[in-house]
Amino acid sequence: RVGLFLGCVADAMFRHVHWATARVLQENGCDVVIPSAQACCGAIHYHNGASGPAVDLMETNAGAFSDPSLDAIIVNVAGCGSMLKDYGHIAEELHGHHSEDPAVKRSADFSHRVRDVQEFLAALGPVKPDGRIDAVVAYQDACHLQHAQKIRQQPRDLLKLIPGVSLRNINEPELCCGAAGSYNLTQPEMADRLGQRKVNALLEVSPDLIVSANAGCSLQIQTHLQRKNSSVPVLHPMELLDLSYRRISLKDYLAGRS
Repeated sequence: RVGLFLGCVADAMFRHVHWATARVLQENGCDVVIPSAQACCGAIHYHNGASGPAVDLMETNAGAFSDPSLDAIIVNVAGCGSMLKDYGHIAEELHGHHSEDPAVKRSADFSHRVRDVQEFLAALGPVKPDGRIDAVVAYQDACHLQHAQKIRQQPRDLLKLIPGVSLRNINEPELCCGAAGSYNLTQPEMADRLGQRKVNALLEVSPDLIVSANAGCSLQIQTHLQRKNSSVPVLHPMELLDLSYRRISLKDYLAGRS
């Protein structure tokens, strides 16, 4: 029994990924709960020094997911996941390292139950999908996933389970795409240079699809693909798994998205 975190930008622009995530979790034997009281993770507020609003959002989310029957709190956005997993440390920092403070304990208890969906599925032992997707896939490692959460292999292992998927390694996989939370707003010139460099590396392997597990990265990559007049679609790993489980053709799915 798991709780699904929706976030703000992800829910507004990538709600279809949440639906795919919920179906994939259900396919793997999970009851999925979506608490209505949840809110933004607070990462943008915290990164920009607005600790008051960030703490309010942390408290809101800790309360929304306080149901003790939840085995895990699942997140499918790398940036949100990094923030959610850090609630305990942030609360300690803002409350003066008083670990007995109820707010600190609530935040720490919340963080300890947060799992990225790919991390969770890999540990659970995923049901092997059997719907074929013939596609060359370039996977983009989001910084908040590979560096902050140390999750690199699990997404690759899940994608390799899908019949027909040919996963290609790209150059400089450790390099940021330039989205980086609010960095692309505060440092647009450097963010653009990083975005161009990342998209060039992705396109070098001639992919049919680019796969990314972070909303900010997906938006950044899509922007730079459009500037290159490239029509290569960008999907979340859960979208591909969901299609394979449901045996829906990639062509039909992409036609329905456009």
